[in-house]
Amino acid sequence: TKTFTNHLFVVVFLPQGEKNNGFDVLYHNMKHGQISSKELTDFIRERATIEEVYARSMTKLAKSAGNFSQLGTFAPVWDVFKTSTEKLASCHLELVRKLQELIKDVQKYVDDQAKVHKKTKEEVASTNGAVQTIQTTGVALQKSKENYNAKTVDQERLRKEGATQREVDKAGVKAKKATEAYKGLVEKYATAKSEFEQKMAETAQKFQNIEESHIVHMKDIIQSYAQSVDETHVQIGEVHTEFLGNMENTSVESLILKLAESKGTGKERPVWLCVMFCSNSFYSSSDSEDEDEPRKFRVEIKPVAPNNGTHQSRATIDELKASIGNISLSPPTTVRQFLHSFDLSLSLSLSIPHNSLSLLLSLSFFLSLYRSPFLFLPLSGTSRGPSPVTLASQDALPIAVAFTESVNAYFKGADPTKCIVKITGDMTLSFPMGIIKVFTSNPSPAVLTFKLKSTSKLEQILPNQTLLFSDPSQSDTNTKDFWFNMQALTSYLRKASEQNPAASYYNVDILKYQVSSNGIQSTPLNLAVYWKCTPTTTDLRLDYRYNPESMLCPGPLSNVQVLVPVDGEVINMQSLPNAVWNSELNKSLWKLSDISEKSDNEGSGSLRAKFELSDGPSTPTTLAVQFMSEGSTLSGVDMELLGVGYRLSLNKKRFATGMYRTKI
Repeated sequence: TKTFTNHLFVVVFLPQGEKNNGFDVLYHNMKHGQISSKELTDFIRERATIEEVYARSMTKLAKSAGNFSQLGTFAPVWDVFKTSTEKLASCHLELVRKLQELIKDVQKYVDDQAKVHKKTKEEVASTNGAVQTIQTTGVALQKSKENYNAKTVDQERLRKEGATQREVDKAGVKAKKATEAYKGLVEKYATAKSEFEQKMAETAQKFQNIEESHIVHMKDIIQSYAQSVDETHVQIGEVHTEFLGNMENTSVESLILKLAESKGTGKERPVWLCVMFCSNSFYSSSDSEDEDEPRKFRVEIKPVAPNNGTHQSRATIDELKASIGNISLSPPTTVRQFLHSFDLSLSLSLSIPHNSLSLLLSLSFFLSLYRSPFLFLPLSGTSRGPSPVTLASQDALPIAVAFTESVNAYFKGADPTKCIVKITGDMTLSFPMGIIKVFTSNPSPAVLTFKLKSTSKLEQILPNQTLLFSDPSQSDTNTKDFWFNMQALTSYLRKASEQNPAASYYNVDILKYQVSSNGIQSTPLNLAVYWKCTPTTTDLRLDYRYNPESMLCPGPLSNVQVLVPVDGEVINMQSLPNAVWNSELNKSLWKLSDISEKSDNEGSGSLRAKFELSDGPSTPTTLAVQFMSEGSTLSGVDMELLGVGYRLSLNKKRFATGMYRTKI
């Protein structure tokens, strides 16, 4: 018995029986790997289905919370529930999206795996032949050995039993033939065995490489799966923390205050309106002596007397309308005559909000029918001055949008594979002051709807849940539709104008997003740093390269600055191009002109400096770089207004550095 061992796999070769089947074991083990990949795909797909069903149920629950009664002091709490539930649904839908992307990766791996297995099967076909040869040779060798033993035993038995010489010689011939046959098969088996071991060694190594690669790939998939789930749990935890914070901030006083703000009829104390009609009788037109005598009415405005906290009787607007409606007047034959004489004594005691102008004007008209010369209005108001933009409700209202992105990068020496990149963005809408008057004067302004375009590069979109609605079931991965909660938008702008009435426009943060990155290929300015530190000097070189491929519409990088801390007590610095040394901060600063494809060397260059030290050597530190670019973004995301009633007056795009660092 001989044993062939190669790291992970042990293949046993025996000269007989049904052994030498290590090839079959390894081959079928390779095929089992493909089955495992498919089963992992099914598992992730089932998890995604469960998450999607749960997310849709949460979305439905959020809509239910939005449809609950908006009356009473508790009404604002439903908004907290609705917003929190919508965010939870978004968290689970984001997990669904990540899992679906992961399924695509696993399916691609399954397809690639099938191709590798097919190619491997063709490559190890000769090994399979060697296995079959040694197995058939081994069986034949076993039979030949048994025949050799039998013939040898027969010859020896005849000799011992005293058989004739002829019988003994005949048995000897058979034994000799059996010996030669057995010897030949031993040699043939040795040759087959040598070929088998050589081919099996190569094949076992091939199978091991495939299996190691398979296990590593499967672990990477599981790691991605676990990371996606973990990120979702973190987001869910943040939503719950936000919900608890909102509930803690929702005090009894704040709920009552919101009720007062939404249902109150004004901040000024109401007035009592007392109207009394006296001249005990009117005469018919036959009494011409009284026709020219004016009818006199007395109108008084009295403040509400305090009632020491007891219930105060107030007539509502509906009651006032009903009171006026109950007064009937006979039509006059002339402007100054009444056909029928009647006695009228009317007293109204009402509480009227100061802003119910239309109601007061209606009452004025009613009193004017009685030709009252003493009618005073029972009017006052305040003005904040003219708006910077004068708008009519029928005009297309102008709004502006700004996309601002921040690119964060960490470069490790000169190794591009170790570059870590994170790109985030903000979308802001700007509303002119004049639009607030249009919104507040129109109970149902046109719904502001827009489409976010070119979103395929966005990993995550976080809309302002207070102001925006969206349909999470939208299937187009390159666009996403949003529409405003116009009541919430109007309230937000009104509060903004109250806090800063002199502003000509108001900015509203609409959404935040994260852009998918591809390492150093996503950075607009590639960096590589080199340090050489000795006890007396430090040599520094920073190579940079403009990367237009990272931008949809490449533009120049402006305000480029590089800040380098150097320790070791610098006593002199020589640099190219010239830099400024700050001895208090122990930092050197380069300020560069705009970098673009039109720059020297198409935007590539180097910064060099030699520092003389009195207390060296220096320790390589982290370099900080900053720049900005106007007119484009790294994501390429854009916005398009939908529907009517609004127009886009300005679309501004820019990106700038956040934490942009490099270290050896």
